[in-house]
Amino acid sequence: MKNKSVILALLFLGWALGNFDRFVINYAIVDISKDLSLNATHTGIVLSTFFLGYAIMQIPGGLLADKFGPRKIVTISVLLLSLFTGLTGGVNSLFMLLVIRFLFGLGEGGFMPASTKAISETFPHKERGRAQSILLSSGGVMAILTPILSAYLLISFGWRPLFIGVALIGALVVVLYLFFLKVPHEAISQDSASMQVQQGKSPLKTVLKMPLLWSIFVSFFAIYTVQWGLTSWIPSYLSSVRGLDLVSIGWVQTIPGVAMLIGMLLGGVIMDKIPQGKEKIPGIIGTVLIAVLMYFMFTATSITSFIIFQTIVTFAIAVVIILLNAILLKNTPTSVAGSAMGFVNVGGQLAGFLAPTLIGFIFDASGSFDMAFWMLIGFAIVCLIAIITFRTTKQPEQPEQLSSSVS
Repeated sequence: MKNKSVILALLFLGWALGNFDRFVINYAIVDISKDLSLNATHTGIVLSTFFLGYAIMQIPGGLLADKFGPRKIVTISVLLLSLFTGLTGGVNSLFMLLVIRFLFGLGEGGFMPASTKAISETFPHKERGRAQSILLSSGGVMAILTPILSAYLLISFGWRPLFIGVALIGALVVVLYLFFLKVPHEAISQDSASMQVQQGKSPLKTVLKMPLLWSIFVSFFAIYTVQWGLTSWIPSYLSSVRGLDLVSIGWVQTIPGVAMLIGMLLGGVIMDKIPQGKEKIPGIIGTVLIAVLMYFMFTATSITSFIIFQTIVTFAIAVVIILLNAILLKNTPTSVAGSAMGFVNVGGQLAGFLAPTLIGFIFDASGSFDMAFWMLIGFAIVCLIAIITFRTTKQPEQPEQLSSSVS
């Protein structure tokens, strides 16, 4: 039990670092855009470029984790994200910024599939949903801390020293991984399905023949389009449309951050307790709430109303994301867990690439964020439809059952 806790804590720390960088750029971009003379379309492309590199690395990262073990891959990922975070602080042109952010995405891209692999190898099926929710809740923690920290650090030191400082923290995390991250392998030997997969086809071929994972892929793409569309542009929206200063934005955005953390932790508990075959019900309820309340968000007449609706939407997004991760972990053999997460997360990270760019283009073309909100509502509906198609099995260990039970 102690070893499980250490592994989960270290993975949490690494994922928190990655989340901080992805969140802080949304606040730093206000100053970066001024220094580098970027328009809204340029800003959207900058926010998106990381996700292109990240998406490209998802499947290779999962395959590498399945072949070489998760410890090596997560350590290399944190090392590379630290390197390119530091280099972000030295850019002096749009081109340099785009190249560094793309390489940063490539570097960090292996962390999520490899950490999922580590959880699959460390925790039994009945504990994986909760363990994954704790790991992903680092995003909620960073959603609370980043707005406040970003505002004061950017004002006190500027965006260049901020990124260099984060890189130094990342180097410390790498040292901790080298000395203390020890992932056990007993879960593989206990998983009969894993043995079957190891003796049969390659992990990626096995994953691609699981229809459930294709449905999760679509769901990931849709829900992350909503999440990253909101996350990347809310600071700019509150500044340009609602007239808030950076410090005020930082404080009000801690409220949705708390909702994200609660949603992720609660979602993991729900998914470990919900009866088999009923897992998609929270997802259906959550996506309906997201679609409806996003309309009330952008039509809200006051900041207070906007934040209330945003908080509920953020909570629902967190629950849906945990739902998707838990269903994947509970219905995927341990031996292909890294490849499975890498595959579906391609959808999520392509969404992270697409959403900020589209919103920036829409704003430049129309001069308003209204059409962008309608676009995000449409993607919430796509996620709802995909979740409705889910079919899970009573014996998730059997990959051959998975591949034939979902259409």
